[in-house]
Amino acid sequence: MHNLGHTTSSNKRDHLLLSPDSFIRTPLPGLTGGMAIVHVAPQAGAAFTQMTVELEAKGTLQEGPTQRLIYVLEGSLSLQEPSSKKLHRLTPGSYAYLPPEHPHTLTARTRARVAVIDKPFVPLEGVESPEILVGHEQELKATPLNGDPDLQVRALLPDSPRFDFACNTMTYKPGAALSQVEIHYMEHGLLMLEGGGIYRLGDSWYPTQAGDFIWMAPYCPQWFGAIGKKPAKYLIYKDFNRHTLLA
Repeated sequence: MHNLGHTTSSNKRDHLLLSPDSFIRTPLPGLTGGMAIVHVAPQAGAAFTQMTVELEAKGTLQEGPTQRLIYVLEGSLSLQEPSSKKLHRLTPGSYAYLPPEHPHTLTARTRARVAVIDKPFVPLEGVESPEILVGHEQELKATPLNGDPDLQVRALLPDSPRFDFACNTMTYKPGAALSQVEIHYMEHGLLMLEGGGIYRLGDSWYPTQAGDFIWMAPYCPQWFGAIGKKPAKYLIYKDFNRHTLLA
């Protein structure tokens, strides 16, 4: 049955909300046995690309044109580094940072879904470039945001000028909310992982739930409050650690 053109997806000057009913799947170079849902890209005004890659068993994703962060949403995968012959086993919650020009192959051992963030690297004079990093989100220390124990943040990347972006998970207990409407120069890519709530983006208010994707342009007014009987959780990207004139 047709939905008669209805969707909660929205594309505004300073933000983008995509719900799964409007996702479009596409092939990509370096991707075999799978498809990509490109949520946001420079064509929309973003300085990075964020996508969800869906892989069949034995499907592969190879090195892209830039630095990359992957976060496993579903399934079991292996990450192969040909140069060192290292093989990393990845399961839901596993993540990996892969620096530019670092050959690698991600292979699905089962059907899998992976969040992928690609961003051109901005070097910083006198600072070494980052190296490959592999970890698991649940093994990271959770930190209360602004001292609020009902809002916990786990940072996937170290707080170091070697990295030119940050990527965190944020978990809200039911009823928890950001303490202020944020307006800043950094842009965000956000994938709802669990639960849901209400997101203010610009002058619009949206119900959001697991599976939704949001892009927030620089200086987009933003606020979130969790609604429901279970925690809300999302994966969020932001550009970081670089002067605005270098971005």
